[in-house]
Amino acid sequence: MADGPGTVGPVPLLIACALGIEQFALRSGRGRAETVPGPVSVLRTGMGPRAAETAVARALGQERAPGTAVLASGFCAGLVPGMHPGDLVVADETREAGDSTVCTGPGLLAEALARAVPGHAVHTGPLTGSAHVVRGHERAELRATGAIAVDMESAATLRTALRSGPRPVAAVRVVVDAPEHELVRIGTIRGGISAFRVLRAVLPAFHEWHRSLLLPRR
Repeated sequence: MADGPGTVGPVPLLIACALGIEQFALRSGRGRAETVPGPVSVLRTGMGPRAAETAVARALGQERAPGTAVLASGFCAGLVPGMHPGDLVVADETREAGDSTVCTGPGLLAEALARAVPGHAVHTGPLTGSAHVVRGHERAELRATGAIAVDMESAATLRTALRSGPRPVAAVRVVVDAPEHELVRIGTIRGGISAFRVLRAVLPAFHEWHRSLLLPRR
């Protein structure tokens, strides 16, 4: 049935992640059968901002439905002391090279994630980008800018998505290492397993955010 005047049609959702293990977690997680307002796809971009930019530009350049919502997801490094593997990060903005991208509905996403993954902390704040894995003093320097987490693809993903046209954008990451739990330390495997399990559980929250895009704006 065609949409009538003033009617909003289905909004596709593109979930972008870098790694095969992230894509597997998002595709195999619970919640795939829920009713959603449009097609949902999980795009593996490859690692790094350049790979993310190329993959997202290609995917959105082929879209038949302008306005596709884009959500960057996967793992990240936490910057705030006290963070643990398995904590969730909801970006209110993504940052790279002095530029920032404001995210759509971070409060709604944070609330939905708290319901979807009870018992895991949800942190909301700036998510900064890096072209390499961040350790030691670099982590402290990024924390001093006000960022709460860092990853390599989210900022490039959202920037590229908006360059292709206006659309809702968001970023949700799962902490895989943190100031007291760096990847180089023994015991990181356990943290990685925890982060993987959390990433498998986030899809219902993404669907809830996706559905909210059709609600009337006040």
